[in-house]
Amino acid sequence: MRVSAKVETIDRDIVLRLVGDDADRSRQFAAYAREALVEAQEVNRRATGQVPTHETFVDGRRGAALETVKPDGTIVFEFDLLNDLFEWIGLTLMQHSPVLSGRYQESHLFFADGVEVEPGATLPEAQEYSFVNAQPYARKIERGQSPMAPDGVYEAVATLASRRFSNVARVRFGYRSLPAGSIGDWAKTTNMRASQNSRNRPGDKRFEWLTRQPAVVITLR
Repeated sequence: MRVSAKVETIDRDIVLRLVGDDADRSRQFAAYAREALVEAQEVNRRATGQVPTHETFVDGRRGAALETVKPDGTIVFEFDLLNDLFEWIGLTLMQHSPVLSGRYQESHLFFADGVEVEPGATLPEAQEYSFVNAQPYARKIERGQSPMAPDGVYEAVATLASRRFSNVARVRFGYRSLPAGSIGDWAKTTNMRASQNSRNRPGDKRFEWLTRQPAVVITLR
């Protein structure tokens, strides 16, 4: 799936100003499109700190040469911004992770509507994407109980990502339940008590509370 920002270079006033035969007008249109592309790349670079990848569509044809555009046709540059956002968050979580055994750093998982997405897999369409850590002690780290991450990890990264990619998506810190793996095993055996008595009663509500993990949550604007 591609969630992208499109830069439509077609402008009827531009078309009317093109001169010469069809071949000349197509070349002029292509030159104008290249200028628009450079401007769009610079806007994205200033906004996100990098130039995102893009695909070109000329009169609806993916990857066609710009000069093949019809004088009254369209050229669209489609920037893939969402993958850049996810890559940046994943890398920044790694960089901010406290490292002792390495398990916490290696346990950042990525989900689309609560379903784990394996690294390198095609990005599915979803209402919500999230990064969640699979280690039971992730909540302690988030509370600043690791000397290597006194300000936590997930909330800090969510704040940085929100500032950097505010034009792409809504990024926020939250908690998401992760009932599988070591989190689920721990939740089934722990005697940890909550300040709210309702959460201490056996059942789904208590299990959901015990398996809630710090998360970076991303929704599309």
